[in-house]
Amino acid sequence: MSRLFLRRVKIMVKMELTKLKEKIENGYAVSFEEAVELSEMRDREALYALAGELRRYFLGDDFDTCSIMNARSGRCGEDCKWCAQSARYRTHAEVYPLVPLQSVVEQARYHASKGVRRFSLVTSGRTVSLADMKCIAEMYRTLKREVPIKLCASLGLLDKERLRLLRESGVERYHCNLETAPSFFPSLCTTHTVEHKMQTLAWAREAGLKLCSGGIIGMGETMRQRIELAFALRDLGADSIPVNVLNPIPGTPLEHTPPLTDEEILTTFALFRIINPRAHIRFAGGRSRILHIQEKAMRSGISAALVGNLLTTVGPDMEEDRRTIERLGFRM
Repeated sequence: MSRLFLRRVKIMVKMELTKLKEKIENGYAVSFEEAVELSEMRDREALYALAGELRRYFLGDDFDTCSIMNARSGRCGEDCKWCAQSARYRTHAEVYPLVPLQSVVEQARYHASKGVRRFSLVTSGRTVSLADMKCIAEMYRTLKREVPIKLCASLGLLDKERLRLLRESGVERYHCNLETAPSFFPSLCTTHTVEHKMQTLAWAREAGLKLCSGGIIGMGETMRQRIELAFALRDLGADSIPVNVLNPIPGTPLEHTPPLTDEEILTTFALFRIINPRAHIRFAGGRSRILHIQEKAMRSGISAALVGNLLTTVGPDMEEDRRTIERLGFRM
């Protein structure tokens, strides 16, 4: 192919993407087949640029940060193949009951002092008992009074009563990942279903909570299935979409899963932005595996990050995160 021909092709592609950008800015929602076509584009840089422009149009340069605390660890009875906290696998994950109130307040206060916007308690297990929920609700009421930080929760599959208690205690957003495409989920977990998760999220919205839901990429799914997940999240109306990159934990069934390529990861971030233009697309678990491309990802649609340590792994340094965020022109 001649250079002139390739140049003309690039110009045509750019013109088509400019038209698509304008349509999305005016309320158009891309179709599944359109998203598949975008995932197969040869000019990946143009795709990443489109996602970056949509992020800027809908969210400006605001960068949303959140942090989590592992408030109850290990001994989970579920069989999720990716999870270090399942009692079915030998992973050497820490095991402890519900943490004390003082530890929760200290952790939240520390994150608030670093400029982190949101704080969430996360518990292992399918759900929490009503007794534990009452203790957790009291923790959130205390945080609401004493710490200047927005409150989120990630406590498994909850019913209406427990979700209502959370909302009344000051929690604004509930997190429950779909984890992967509905068509792929049964091959990764058999002890609960995507429908269970969707029901919890529907009840959370009914209780007045905003929704945080995303998934893990790199568990053996195809690009079409990643797109399927992005559309499921659009249908749910998720405000925040954490995209985890699998960090294979020794002892889990996925410990030998081959890693995704940089191109697959960046394309996934860009497509999630194009499919969910108004949501915060969030760096989450596995970021230590993609530090070499994180700046490019932030120009390709990422608008938020889970910062600090994660549930069973160490996260990037918060001060380093702040410097990177501000150097790239975002406001933390």
